[in-house]
Amino acid sequence: MSNVGILDDAPVTPARRHTIANLPINLFASVMGLTGLSLAWREAVKVIAVPGIPGELIGWFAAVTFITLAIGYAAKWVRHPAAVATEFHHPVQGNFFATIAVGLLLLSAFFERYSVTASQVVWIIGLILTFTLAYLVATRFLISRENAEHTLPPLLIPGVATLDIAVTGKAMPFAWAHEINLFAFAVGSVIAGIFITLIFARLRHHEPLPLASRPSMMVLVAPFAVGFLAYTNLTGTVDILASVLFYFAFFLMLVLSPIVFRSHVPFSVAWWAISFPLAAFSIAFFRYAEAAGTELLRALAIAMFVFLTGAIGIVFVRTMNEVLSGKLFRVH
Repeated sequence: MSNVGILDDAPVTPARRHTIANLPINLFASVMGLTGLSLAWREAVKVIAVPGIPGELIGWFAAVTFITLAIGYAAKWVRHPAAVATEFHHPVQGNFFATIAVGLLLLSAFFERYSVTASQVVWIIGLILTFTLAYLVATRFLISRENAEHTLPPLLIPGVATLDIAVTGKAMPFAWAHEINLFAFAVGSVIAGIFITLIFARLRHHEPLPLASRPSMMVLVAPFAVGFLAYTNLTGTVDILASVLFYFAFFLMLVLSPIVFRSHVPFSVAWWAISFPLAAFSIAFFRYAEAAGTELLRALAIAMFVFLTGAIGIVFVRTMNEVLSGKLFRVH
């Protein structure tokens, strides 16, 4: 008996296609998290007896990750410009373009140990890109009307990016660097203050964030942790304002962690949104503990570093599973 008829009647399952058009811009947040972990590792080496090599290897892996993502996203821009334009103009996803700039700024701090010239060049590129994106975001904010439902924590990323100029620019020898750092701190702190007010109002008076967006709530910690690092870099002291910034970041960590780190929150690359806020807070914790000189704070800083390392490790493994399985680039 022929099987032709049986085969003809069988349902046809279309082949699953994979395309670079699905490469999400928010994956650049992985560079922020990995580089932040590397810099936090350098702080940990000063306090506890951990080898420094793993942290340096993580930093170099972050640099390779940035180059890989940059090539991939450039290919997406060339082959699917409409997809890039859609992401850029999206009221939420568009904010993640600032993760490219933050990644560059953090890598400039990492490179300082190996090449002062490379560090300075990368910092200047990150500086220009950060101010450009901050200008575009501020302009869009003033001339475009957005739905309140789009006022989400990622709105803070361009402002925090500006603060990162002051965080990473302390060692820059240029005559104009100090004034640029002050300018960046002023822009970033005021923008962050305005947007935090709007975001808290949205969270209080509108529908709760969907589960898939829950990890982005950890971004609320970043302006205070990064603000602490920027402020102490500029002033050279840990004064009462620095303490306020640190302890409010600490308070938000305590409030947000039980909300974000829940087993029923689905995994996606959006989980990388937790990585840099945790890394920035870990670095701030080590520096505050050093200034305060108390053993309790040192112990808590170490615990925060262990938590940071574990969290990024889990997100990294699960992301690699999506990449290697092809799920990340699959057309559904």
